[in-house]
Amino acid sequence: MIPRTRRRGFTLIELLVVIAIIAVLIGLLLPAVQSAREAARRIQCTNNLKQIGLAIHNYIDVNQTLPMGAISNPDSPWSGNGISWRGAILPNMEGTNLYNAINLSLPTYDNPVMFTAWMTVPQAFLCPSDGKNGNGLLPSLTPTGQWNAGGSTPINPSTGLPVGLVPVSNYAGSFGDNYSSHSVALPWETPYATNPPPGQPRIGYPGPWGVNQNSPGCTAPIGLRGMFDYFGAQVVTLASITDGTSNSIVIGEILPYQTADSNFWNFNGAVAGVTIPINWNSNTIDPSSPSCYNKWQDFPVGCRFNYDSTGFKSSHPGGANFMFADGSVHFLKASISLPTYCALGSRAGGEVLSADSY
Repeated sequence: MIPRTRRRGFTLIELLVVIAIIAVLIGLLLPAVQSAREAARRIQCTNNLKQIGLAIHNYIDVNQTLPMGAISNPDSPWSGNGISWRGAILPNMEGTNLYNAINLSLPTYDNPVMFTAWMTVPQAFLCPSDGKNGNGLLPSLTPTGQWNAGGSTPINPSTGLPVGLVPVSNYAGSFGDNYSSHSVALPWETPYATNPPPGQPRIGYPGPWGVNQNSPGCTAPIGLRGMFDYFGAQVVTLASITDGTSNSIVIGEILPYQTADSNFWNFNGAVAGVTIPINWNSNTIDPSSPSCYNKWQDFPVGCRFNYDSTGFKSSHPGGANFMFADGSVHFLKASISLPTYCALGSRAGGEVLSADSY
């Protein structure tokens, strides 16, 4: 008779050791997987900007100028807050049908005809790394939502009620190193009515958001220093980019959840500036607090309703993507020096930048 061999099972300690080893391996692999996914999303974001850049150059080929920051139409919802450069370039990026769906002659947003276009944001205008952009649609007129310039949203034909959503984008045009503030200079900007000490560059120029109006007490020249003004119909040509197309920012990333003003169609939220550091968090104050909600002022900083929210930022670790006037896309680190960043924002400032400065 053959004796039976008794098999010895795993002890509790051995099982715990195996589980611990598996947990360590998962802990090592998970960041690598997340990093690979973010790398893929960042590549898609880069491709989005290249597509937008190609559309802008197609627009230039047809019109000999960059699109204006916004175009208004009298006696329509676009009279006070015109259609932005984003809408203007749609025919140049195979978006003619969507562009034609916007009726610029309608006297109000409250019309079912506006519904389809209002609810459609091309994927090329959305960064996949931003998991808080609502896939292009965020609530209207709420502390964490978006301001709607018309004060109303289109009627949903299915319900007969306002849709209550605002289309948003992750990309804004650059008004350059004009002041982002309106009444009092932000912490990073050269104070109004002063000049920086000799040898120190100026951070901020009169004409908040690139418009043709002075900033209090300033004597520096007024006018758009970037590519798109907030309003005012200032026209920029390639010939006016004397700093070089490879050294001038045209488009950059933004985060709608950190700014209450990022409407895709209207010019409110269609531009941003470079006097605010890259990836500055403008959503540290409770947006529903009385000191923040619907205030639209310079201070306190950290409120998504205030003017420090008009900077470029992204969900990519360490910086953001920018499209330059030559059509190239660069990832600028959040640690870039502010003078260098401002020099990249101006199109004709005459600054000298070394190849390794950014």
